[in-house]
Amino acid sequence: MNVASSGHRFSNVNLEDPNFERTPYDPFLAYGRSKTANILFAAAFDQRYRGRDIRAAAVHPGVIRTELGRHMDPAMVKAMMAQLEKQLAAEGKSSFPWKTIPQGAATSIWAAVVAPAEEIGGKYCENCHVGQVVPDDVAISPTSEGVRAYALDPNAAEALWKKSEEMVGESFSR
Repeated sequence: MNVASSGHRFSNVNLEDPNFERTPYDPFLAYGRSKTANILFAAAFDQRYRGRDIRAAAVHPGVIRTELGRHMDPAMVKAMMAQLEKQLAAEGKSSFPWKTIPQGAATSIWAAVVAPAEEIGGKYCENCHVGQVVPDDVAISPTSEGVRAYALDPNAAEALWKKSEEMVGESFSR
């Protein structure tokens, strides 16, 4: 199981420049790329090993108050949350739905213990169910559910697997 995030929606992977050597670094872009890579990796792993009854899934625990943002500028975080609350209000939604640590753990536990492997294998899971694919060109609210199609694309998953092998200098046979 890989820990993913709805933050995958910030960006698809960039296998031509995975380490931001030619692209200006942006923390949210980097986070989005890394979480998309986690989902693609789970899809590729599942495809390779399901024949051996070894399954993989990507799990979004939800947004939990953790130390993830400890290096972020507090003013930037405050402005970002204010913008998010404004957007939610415009959509007629209540305040941002933070999760507690037990609530955040629920989807991981569901995927590991409760969900049928054939249901979650190679998929993105959130809120104790398999996330629905949302086409890349459809607008999506920050609090909506769903996984971008690019994050489950089998060709992109295979390309990521090959790039990963190249980067670590190893080949992982099927």
